[in-house]
Amino acid sequence: MSNPTDDSSAAIRTETPVLCLGEALVDIIIRDGQVLSEHVGGSPLNVACGLAALGHSTLIASWWGDDERGRAIEEHATEHAVGIVPGSNKAVHTGIANAHLDEEGHALYDFDLTWDIGTLPPVTALAHLHTGSFAATLEPGGSKVAAAVKKMALNGTVSYDPNVRPALMGSPDDVRERIEQIIGLSDVVKASDEDLGWLYGEDTPVEQVMRKWVKLGPGLVVITRGPWGAYALLSGDRDMLVVDPLNIEVADSVGAGDSFMAGLLSGLLDAGLLGSAEAKRRLRAADWSEVRTALHRAVITSGLTVSQSGAYSPTRAEIKRVLIANPLLG
Repeated sequence: MSNPTDDSSAAIRTETPVLCLGEALVDIIIRDGQVLSEHVGGSPLNVACGLAALGHSTLIASWWGDDERGRAIEEHATEHAVGIVPGSNKAVHTGIANAHLDEEGHALYDFDLTWDIGTLPPVTALAHLHTGSFAATLEPGGSKVAAAVKKMALNGTVSYDPNVRPALMGSPDDVRERIEQIIGLSDVVKASDEDLGWLYGEDTPVEQVMRKWVKLGPGLVVITRGPWGAYALLSGDRDMLVVDPLNIEVADSVGAGDSFMAGLLSGLLDAGLLGSAEAKRRLRAADWSEVRTALHRAVITSGLTVSQSGAYSPTRAEIKRVLIANPLLG
């Protein structure tokens, strides 16, 4: 766990916060019918913690209960210097994700949760809005998230990670239209090749989906491909960029995609390519020289996360040490 009070992890604090809108829940790890552990999770919350560790003022808006697990989420957010939007604790009970581990350690998930959102801060009080996973597809909150994204897109910048959850989303046909609607309203979209395989079929080329998504409206689309690194496509450049992964010993892959997203958003915010209506225009006119540093930061934060157990949030000091050892990532 990063220490948000350490000056090295809070090198900057943006005056206007980033809002992460989506699930914060409790993961319950189960093997052979026995509960092994519980820990706080949720993709948007992980992104919020990652951004805060990198020095950005960050808020989480979610839907948990006023119960013991909900208070664990609140303590986790506070420990990571993530502000909580009032009304996030109005659920009947805190959502849980049961992760049933097989003999090889692979998890099959089922969920016990509801999803809604309360009153959000005005878009004029935000630098950027990030959302992802089932937040935009599970009702009644999904329609409210879509409305919030549309409002933010008219005034500032939006990022989105579909982070598909088949157990909550049903079939691809049930959610593809909403997912593509949010993609069309976003400035930055990040997904995994597994997400694309579920949404469009395993035989559909990743590059084909990326070009389809860019035509919908985003300025930047990035697809993570595990040990094969990531593919990136700018709306203003016909060529695709392949970004190699960080060469690092893997402890586990928990939170890797969320850490990548946090590093990417942090780098783009620092570069002035997210965070305002002007930044939205700059991103669409950007070339790779302006975006490459943010992509490298994403690779570094993701690599540092998988080198630790759990959803670890790296700091700027740790990134600096990697850059000293690997100057070409600068």
